[in-house]
Amino acid sequence: MMAAMMKNLAEKTGHDLNHWLKVVKTSGEEKHMAIIKHLKSEHGLTHGYANFISLKYREADAGSANADDLISAQYANKPLLKPIFDALHIHIIKLGADVEVAPKKSAVSMRVKRQFALIQPSTKTRIDLGLKFNEKPHKGRLETSGPFGTMCTHRVQINDLKQVDDELIGWIKEAYEQAK
Repeated sequence: MMAAMMKNLAEKTGHDLNHWLKVVKTSGEEKHMAIIKHLKSEHGLTHGYANFISLKYREADAGSANADDLISAQYANKPLLKPIFDALHIHIIKLGADVEVAPKKSAVSMRVKRQFALIQPSTKTRIDLGLKFNEKPHKGRLETSGPFGTMCTHRVQINDLKQVDDELIGWIKEAYEQAK
């Protein structure tokens, strides 16, 4: 679908992707929904094309930064959380050579064929670990996805390095296996 949108973008909107990326940059909008709203209201784009352009803009913007710099920026004012991130990161990359680590501005996505985990420093004292399962009940620490919406099916709130335990690592491995 994304390939078809890219192919038809210029024909349907009158401009190529580079033009639209410049429009978004000059708008000053950075949040996904704000970009969509701007493109729809100011440029008359359909929701589908506005969403596509916003995704491409945010992807290009995140890709222009070094992965280590993106992660460092996430934890710059949250130094107590960095050891938790590091422990999660180490456990996740040990799962297999096929794990893709994709840092963005506010979170780090872990993917194989699809995203299976998302690490986000949500507050100065809490990391939210999003996990995506095919079917798994919400129980105990394994909560509903909360702020992650459909990106993940479950969330685990982590406030302490001790919470990166065998149970949590087991859930991560299960999500990884289901994403393959």
